[in-house]
Amino acid sequence: MMGMPRGGRLFLATCLCSLFVLVLYFQSITKPEPAVKTDGRPAKSRRSPLQSLYKGDQQVQLSAAQKSLQGRRELLEEACLSHTRKRRVLSPEDLKHLIVDDKHSLIYCYVPKVACTNWKRVLMVLTSDGRYTDPLAIPANEAHVAGNLRTLSEFSVTEINQRLRSYLKFIFVREPFERLVSAYRNKFTRSYNTAFHKRYGTKIIHRYRTDPEPEALEKGNDVTFREFVQYLVDPRTQREEPFNEHWERVHSLCHPCLIHYDVVGKYETLEPDAQAVLRLTGVEGTVQFPTTSKSTRTDGNMAAHFFKHISPFYQKKLFNLYRMDFMLFNYSTPEYLRTR
Repeated sequence: MMGMPRGGRLFLATCLCSLFVLVLYFQSITKPEPAVKTDGRPAKSRRSPLQSLYKGDQQVQLSAAQKSLQGRRELLEEACLSHTRKRRVLSPEDLKHLIVDDKHSLIYCYVPKVACTNWKRVLMVLTSDGRYTDPLAIPANEAHVAGNLRTLSEFSVTEINQRLRSYLKFIFVREPFERLVSAYRNKFTRSYNTAFHKRYGTKIIHRYRTDPEPEALEKGNDVTFREFVQYLVDPRTQREEPFNEHWERVHSLCHPCLIHYDVVGKYETLEPDAQAVLRLTGVEGTVQFPTTSKSTRTDGNMAAHFFKHISPFYQKKLFNLYRMDFMLFNYSTPEYLRTR
């Protein structure tokens, strides 16, 4: 080294310095984000729930549930790469469906008609500091009151990014047409949903029914499924206003190709998937996800019954409208669909 020319020594020193800087840089970008306490200060470092879910101990094989959840996440990532071209920056408006639990480092994107009432109840228990202990003791209408739970849109850009990087993010999805039929049944065939009848039913009947009765135009309480489908596929509908959240596509509500969800639960496997989320969060013994015993739950057979009266022309247009949800969440084209 001492016999090396001065220029050579300078070159070697420069290379060593550059190598040191690169090591520091890669250490910084691979260092996990610290968890965030509710007061904004970093919490103590702990094992990430995702390390438990997807990595685990090397000697322990993944359970069937873990493999299923990991497989869904991988399929979603592949579908996003295959079917999305343009990326955009999310606005606060895009984040209104993402509920935040700072206490347990959770972000949940709620999708109407996919057990979101019960998930909101569970999150109210988790964030209430003892005010609520039983999810089912919380009235359904109270679970949907704005302000009972915080959404990601309420935070600053820095706080949003911090939470998106370090919190466990999960979403629950459902077969798109079963969800759609469930929304129609709930909002247009129940006598108590007068607000939806007035807000949407009167418009649908006026636009798509030939010679409607004056009472139907006034009340909007007898919209047929065929008229509802016509409303959905009509280009004027979305030009005039966004879809209501109950029939908006999941990818438009939760942006799964822009937000990296750690867990993708499914309505079809609701109970084990919900248990997996609670176990990952460490609250499995604190709160139980409510089970349901509905005998009139909308399933594939019921959806097939409703679609039987829809022409192939409208079936095809409707499938194209919801195609992205089918692809992103690995749902097969329904056997009852007639698109030719």
